[in-house]
Amino acid sequence: MPEKYIVVMAGGRGERFWPQSRLRCPKHLLPIVGEKSMLGQTLDRLEGLVPTENIFVITNAEQRDAVLEVCPELKPENVIGEPVGRDTAPAVGLAALLVKRRNPEAVFGILPADHVIHDAAGFQRVLQAGFDAAAAEPVLVTIGIQPDYPATGYGYIHKGEQWTAFGDLPVYRVQRFVEKPDLDTAQGYLDSGEYFWNAGMFIWSVKTVEAAFAAHSPSHSKDFSAMNDALDAGTPLDEAMAKFYPEMEKISVDFALMEKADNVVTIPSAFDWDDVGEWPAVARHHKPDGDGNVLKGTAMVHSGANNIVISSGQHLTAVVGADDLIVVHTDDATLVCPKSRAQEIKALVKEVGATEALKHLT
Repeated sequence: MPEKYIVVMAGGRGERFWPQSRLRCPKHLLPIVGEKSMLGQTLDRLEGLVPTENIFVITNAEQRDAVLEVCPELKPENVIGEPVGRDTAPAVGLAALLVKRRNPEAVFGILPADHVIHDAAGFQRVLQAGFDAAAAEPVLVTIGIQPDYPATGYGYIHKGEQWTAFGDLPVYRVQRFVEKPDLDTAQGYLDSGEYFWNAGMFIWSVKTVEAAFAAHSPSHSKDFSAMNDALDAGTPLDEAMAKFYPEMEKISVDFALMEKADNVVTIPSAFDWDDVGEWPAVARHHKPDGDGNVLKGTAMVHSGANNIVISSGQHLTAVVGADDLIVVHTDDATLVCPKSRAQEIKALVKEVGATEALKHLT
């Protein structure tokens, strides 16, 4: 078995979890669910699968120090801060470069930093099957999440015929990736039993993903080859990224590689999963009171039901006679929002950021 690595993607602004989440301390650095940061929980799930020295975290330069503070077990040289965000394709190319310079024969997984998965054993079993598949053949492996409702907020993976199996885990060829559907289409996907949610979890060998970049995204392939040459010549990584990153095409790995490649396979999840994309999802992971209210911190509801009330510090945040609200209080901002309009929080954050006197609150 080739040496295994994991690269965790920990970028993003986490705008949907404002005001707790900020540019310098986004969702994955917060205990949105549980008592530990989302990133810390992601690393805990990897214990025993890969050694800590084989785990990289790619974040942005503004969050790098915070990542090291929240996850002190990480080696500082393994936490990489991108100078600018260029979406996931450049981040995957950078991941391939980092792993290649450690071991060009390695296989590695790409994982988001902010998913909720309680079944760590099931998660590791699927990842190991992905490593086995990536080591056996030059395939691009993606983990497909078994859908349990017609979600319109996720992309989908359309599975084809079974390619092989590892133990009791089948591996299917991928027919196509599809973008976020409308409700009727999503219901059709669910009813067919042929579709998985695309959670952005991938596994491949260094050589296979390099070949995919060369075939489907040659500009990125050229950029990272030049960056590798610069590193060989003694240029520090930060300087090399500062030189090459800003000019790279900004595109997701799905568009750049996965939707174009014909050697993609998928392994269905054998574990629970939630991406907890906005505040209402938090209620799925906390025990409510008798009226369905979820309370965190010094919070109280009187004559109200199905609220989410989160209060930082010793400040009491109380709701009286209201239902179905999100109320989040921090030291410098308070959000009050109907659950049904949670998707508008991102637009609010943009408005706050465009207001000079409030920009610091983003």
